[in-house]
This record gives sequence, structure tokens and C-alpha cells, in this order.
Amino acid sequence: MRERDKYLKIVEWSEEDQCYVGSVPGWIGKCCHGNDEMKVYSQLCTIVDEWIEIYKKEGRRLPNPINKKYSGKFVLRTGSDLHQALAIKALNEGESLNTFLIKKLKRVVSS
Repeated sequence: MRERDKYLKIVEWSEEDQCYVGSVPGWIGKCCHGNDEMKVYSQLCTIVDEWIEIYKKEGRRLPNPINKKYSGKFVLRTGSDLHQALAIKALNEGESLNTFLIKKLKRVVSS
């Protein structure tokens, strides 16, 4: 396994830029772009290799790769007014607050 394979690399379409952009969450922001998704991914891999080489030459510790296992639970502090408004919306939909929010969050992530 190459060192770069440990890092999550994302190539996504940018409506704002009207092209694909590549990044490494938690380490390298949007750093390459283009109209060909596979070419952008290849550029991104090259950039990650270069950053790894720079870090090693400078004796810097590489960032930890994202390989965490997630429990599926998280705490969200909204404030009491928003909490109440969301609970009322969920009741109006005939759902629990948890089910209502999961549906909304899934919609945001898949769009």
C-alpha cells in the first residue's frame, strides 16, 4: 500500500467553479480542478505524494488518516427555540424528532 492510499481523497463537481475539484479532508483543501474527473483524481494523488515527500523531508509528522469508526451517534446543540421548532415539525410529519432529522440529513448529504 502506498502512503497516499491511507488518505481519503475527494473529487467532486463544483457548481460554483463549473468543474471537478479535488481535496483531502482535514489536510489539503481544494487544490486541483478540471473538466475530467479521472484526471483531477490523478492530479490529486500526485499532490498528496508531493505533500508526503515535503513533510518527510522537513521531518514533520504526517496528519492522521481518516480511518475512524463512527458509532452513528452524535450530540447536536441547537438552542431551545430551534429544538422546539424541529420537534413541532416532526410531530406534524407524524415522526419522532430523530427519524425526522435523519431524513433531512440524508437529503442534504445526497444532494
